[in-house]
Order: sequence, then C-alpha cells, then structure tokens
Amino acid sequence: MGNNANYVSAAKPKVAGAIYRAPLGTTLPTDAISALDAAFKALGYVSEDGLTNSNSSDSDTIVSWDGDTVLTVEGDKSDTFKFKLLEVLNVDVLKSVYGDENVSGDLTTGIIVKANSDPKESSSWAVDMIMNGGVLKRIVIPNAKLSELADIVYKKNDAVGYDMTLSAVPDSAGNTHYEYITKPSLSA
Repeated sequence: MGNNANYVSAAKPKVAGAIYRAPLGTTLPTDAISALDAAFKALGYVSEDGLTNSNSSDSDTIVSWDGDTVLTVEGDKSDTFKFKLLEVLNVDVLKSVYGDENVSGDLTTGIIVKANSDPKESSSWAVDMIMNGGVLKRIVIPNAKLSELADIVYKKNDAVGYDMTLSAVPDSAGNTHYEYITKPSLSA
C-alpha cells in the first residue's frame, strides 16, 4: 500500500485534562469517546514532556557451543508510564503521590500531607489525548501504582511538580493497558 503521511501524528492533551485516576473497581471505559466514570479525578496540567510509555520486554539469547544463536526466549515484560504533574496544590494530585489516606483537607481549611513508607494503593488510570486531524486516543490502565517519584525541586524560577512513574500490572485478561483510537463523527 505504501507510505501515508496522514497516519503520522503528534499528541496533545484534551482541553478538559489528560490524566485521570480512579479507585480500583471503577467502571473502565472501552472506547476513546465515552465520558469517564465520575470516580475518575482529573489531575490537571502535565509538563511539556507529556507522557512516556515504556512497554518493553527483555529477552535472552541462547547460543550453541559453536557460537550460533539457536533460541531467543522472552523474559520479563514491564509497562510503565512516566509524566510530571504540575498542579501541586490540587488535592487529587497530592493523593496520587502520597496516597488517599495520607492527604486531607483543602486549600480553604488547609491541606495536611503525611509522607511515610506506607504502601501506595493501586489505582485505575486513563489518559485522553487528541491526535492530528482531531482523532481521539485514550489509554486505559486498569491497575497501576506509583513505582518511582523523582526528586521534588523547589526553586523560584521553575514550576514545582511531581515527576512520577507508574508500573502497570496485568488485569484479569492479562493486559497491562488498552489503547482506543477513534476519529469522531462530524455530528458528535
């Protein structure tokens, strides 16, 4: 069929937000268009670096005595998502970083954050974006939790943010995430 530049795309966040988090057990979307369940909370602005998905597997090569490769076996497979949340005064962002039980209050009454070594809970995640030509893409991560948090830097000439890495685990169907891509109809 040949090359087609119409299939090349950049991605940008949807105007209403891009990254959402909900408790495990929340009804997950199965397309790129339907409204998210109300349990999904928008996590606001994400840094200009956007979202990085590392979906890779390790493999081992078995070599015979005479040096020929005779077998390649697949090893571990990881699926991680890295992004930096910028809304550091957003209670839902703080709960995503420190855990639901470790954040209370609001900006009016005062927010209390407890940093500790308690295991962070797994959550369901959704990422909404717009590709070229208005094509909608949604990544749904049924079960993932914070596996890495970069240093939090406070300085006057840069935005404070939470540079997070999520590690996804397989759902009951064995999938770590789903991608739904749809060109919306003109009547929508």
